[in-house]
Amino acid sequence: MNLSFATRELQNATVVDLKGRIVFGDEVATLRDKVKKIITEQHRAVVLNLREVSYIDSGGIGCLVGLYTSAHQAGLELRLACPNEKVAHVLKITKLMPVLGAYPDETSALCACNPKSAIA
Repeated sequence: MNLSFATRELQNATVVDLKGRIVFGDEVATLRDKVKKIITEQHRAVVLNLREVSYIDSGGIGCLVGLYTSAHQAGLELRLACPNEKVAHVLKITKLMPVLGAYPDETSALCACNPKSAIA
């Protein structure tokens, strides 16, 4: 299954709704390009909604860490929302849940984004 995504602008962040698998290859490359464009061109915080992500591999984890780093270097925030059990398990065993800022729902992730991190 390919990775598909849709974006929405809510409050002080761009929400990226992901569906499918975040795996090494075209999926990771497309996700990385899309989110980096939001960070560099729109200069907005990003919330990745993982509710419909069925699988994430090491390439996907590496992508999330890289996007987190890119956002942080730009003075912005990247948060994860709604990780399902499989994704949450991977984030927990890699000890990235608290680092990347994973929240049980989209509202919590949005609230965790610094309002000053986005240009209105």
